[in-house]
Amino acid sequence: MGKLGDMANKAKEMAKAHPDQADKGVDGVERMVDERTGDKYDAQTDKAADAVHRSYGGGGEVTDR
Repeated sequence: MGKLGDMANKAKEMAKAHPDQADKGVDGVERMVDERTGDKYDAQTDKAADAVHRSYGGGGEVTDR
């Protein structure tokens, strides 16, 4: 596998080991994109964040925003 694939696999394993921290990161990125786009793509960012959460077994929404 190429370097990018190796990095993606390492990131996924790290997220599985620390799902709470990964959830905060994913939710932070989603929030940043929503803010910068004026929530224009809110449905798409929600769907993408949900897919990322599922990829490592994350819990979803972090309540301390």
